[in-house]
Amino acid sequence: MGWAAPDTAPAARAAAVPSATAPDAEAGTAPSPPASAAPAASSVTPAASSVSSVTPAVSTRDAGLAFGDRVLWSGLDLDIQPGQFVAILGSNGSGKTSLIRVLLGEQPLSSGQAWIAGEPVRRGSTLVGYVPQKVSIDSATMVKARDVVRMGLDGHRWGMPIGSSRRRHAVRKTIDELLASVGAAQLADAPVSMLSGGELQRVRVAAALASNPSILLCDEPLAALDLRHQQEVAALLDRRRREHDTAVLFVTHDINAVLDYVDQVLYLAAGRFRLGPPEEVLTSAGLTELYGAPVDVIRTQGRIIVVASTDPTAGFHLSHDDHGATDPPLGPTGRYRR
Repeated sequence: MGWAAPDTAPAARAAAVPSATAPDAEAGTAPSPPASAAPAASSVTPAASSVSSVTPAVSTRDAGLAFGDRVLWSGLDLDIQPGQFVAILGSNGSGKTSLIRVLLGEQPLSSGQAWIAGEPVRRGSTLVGYVPQKVSIDSATMVKARDVVRMGLDGHRWGMPIGSSRRRHAVRKTIDELLASVGAAQLADAPVSMLSGGELQRVRVAAALASNPSILLCDEPLAALDLRHQQEVAALLDRRRREHDTAVLFVTHDINAVLDYVDQVLYLAAGRFRLGPPEEVLTSAGLTELYGAPVDVIRTQGRIIVVASTDPTAGFHLSHDDHGATDPPLGPTGRYRR
């Protein structure tokens, strides 16, 4: 647990909303990366940060996403370092979940490029672990917790899992170890439909860790959880990044739940973005603009407390708002179905 937040903040370039610009004719195409990235080639990789020899866990260059004339964000340049915990905030429909989908390879960029651990973003990458928000599961679903974790191990492969008895034993042992690592060993054979919200999120964290990813993409994983379970799940994610140098990108509507762990805050609003340490980004003026309602940021006892000045819920987005009509339905494990 001796990990300390890196001294070097990720690079970010402020971007203004361009005048009603439609996305490129072919989604996902992009110009060559800037000088800070490697020269253009059939498979371009970003160079390590100029102040570090470590390859960033996530990099974007001039990344933009638009639907028709509606620009969610543009000119997004990020270098998220291994082991960093980055909270993603934004007003309703600002593109927080869409950014997660881009990094999952589920949504092509309209412009620019993105990399995970130096490799171009692609769907099904084992470099990425994904923890979705809590979604309802039909009570008749008899999929067991160990089955959900198994999907994290080999769910990207086609066909029925086959192999020798030795391999099957090794896979079962790995699943048991993953569940034990998140405090869910006793849930291995329980149907996921019978689990509480906190228990289900523990299982999903175990599934996300199955491929030993370089980055965890977390899309409101604390939504609909009570305070105790929020704290438990957040602590699990923080422990993982400290022990394994795994970067965490964490979409949330309540920064307080993870404030003790956050190194950087990225907020998206009106086609622009701001990235920096919490004490620089989380200001009354900045969050008032972010949420579209009066917000006070109070610093007390080493913590930052964010409260609405009037109606406690005014201006704060609901957890489903960024999952718009452009998003496909979610499957039982939280993955987007195609």
